Amino acid sequence: MGFIFKGFGSSGTFAHGVHPPERKGFSDGAPIEVIPPPKKVMLPLLQHVGAPAKPAVKPKTDVVLGDKIAEPGGFVSTAHHATISGKVMKTGIVTLTNGRHVPAIPIKAGNEEQLSGQALWEDIFGGEWPRDVDNYSSKEIVDAISAAGIVGLGGAAFPTHVKFVPNEKKPVHTVLVNACECEPYLTADYRMMLEASAPIITGALLAGRAANTKNIIIGIEDNKPKAVEVMKKAAAGTGITIAVLKTKYPQGSEKQLIMAVTGKEVPLGGLPLDVGIAVSNVSTVAAIARAVVRKKPLTHRVVTVTGAGIKNPKNLLVPIGISIGELIEYCGGLTKDAARLISGGPMMGFAFANLDAPVTKGTSGITVLTHKDVQKEDETNCVRCGRCVDVCPMNLVPTKLALASRHKDIELAERYNIMACFECGSCAYACPASLPIVQLVRTGKAVVIAASKK
Repeated sequence: MGFIFKGFGSSGTFAHGVHPPERKGFSDGAPIEVIPPPKKVMLPLLQHVGAPAKPAVKPKTDVVLGDKIAEPGGFVSTAHHATISGKVMKTGIVTLTNGRHVPAIPIKAGNEEQLSGQALWEDIFGGEWPRDVDNYSSKEIVDAISAAGIVGLGGAAFPTHVKFVPNEKKPVHTVLVNACECEPYLTADYRMMLEASAPIITGALLAGRAANTKNIIIGIEDNKPKAVEVMKKAAAGTGITIAVLKTKYPQGSEKQLIMAVTGKEVPLGGLPLDVGIAVSNVSTVAAIARAVVRKKPLTHRVVTVTGAGIKNPKNLLVPIGISIGELIEYCGGLTKDAARLISGGPMMGFAFANLDAPVTKGTSGITVLTHKDVQKEDETNCVRCGRCVDVCPMNLVPTKLALASRHKDIELAERYNIMACFECGSCAYACPASLPIVQLVRTGKAVVIAASKK
């Protein structure tokens, strides 16, 4: 597969990064299945970046699929909606896969028939999708995104409407749709491109319309030739460009994706808007299409359940708030040698053990590793080889950050820009001393944030 960068003004890649084993073969050939409706969902009020949402319903209220149950808690926040029909129960506390304890609204399924199976798929992704979106205004699109409670479905969970609110000081000239899915094992976005390309194209056009630009690019890594072929065909005649990128981790990070596609560098501590670009995940733009065209909120998402530790790896369309244990059970359960559960992929995901943890809007996958997968070398002293520096895509010095964190040296951590690290894990992957660099950086960030609030 050749690279298509004539006219992009870039090299089609970014500096540094690593090439971990992809291991997408567990699930990339599995068509998306619609999981049967659960008897109960738990909907966290904080499953996004920003302020927690505020309950908009009282216990014992009857709701139907799509009813709003929580209001945004601020501008950088989002609404949440019922993902099954039933009765609202008393607000409780739920533990997320990252270990945070947050309030959540439970909904117990009622006796009424739930939308399910092929009917649910058709309601969300099926049917005709318009390619002429000029009849929608920018404000109309942004308002619909906000009302639908859409966040970045690639895992960041940043409220999407914030990216597309018109900003005269920082106008957007390019909408970049992130279809890289560079994290090993995960295949949800890949299957979305194969099976739901029409709403993706409509959503990308609407995102461009919201940002007042017709320069729309979908970036796909060259390890997904079938997706490239499908998306090129779907985008034909729309003006959308498909950029086929050299496969490298972490290409799916928005700053690295921007560099690879446009050659522009987002300033350290800055945002894509600082270089006139809005980035949105490929599944997110499909949700935008549904919100704007069909006036339907975000209630479901596609989750990959994969790895050698799961009996039947699958890609599943699931209601937000369903327990992760139900997903694993639907996939036949764990194998005898299953050793570690990870929310997301092995590079940026969080290990967890609580199967009652709910799927949130940011849950892109569940990876189950075996004892063989997680065999670990003993940690030794840093040998000062510099490999972590060589692979860091942010040009940081990871060992300095880890050292500062280990000694709770806030001044040193800030001097080496610890908050600029987005925890891609490239440093830990490359480290011959098996230092837990990412874990130390996470701890260091927490210490810096706590100190700033004093």
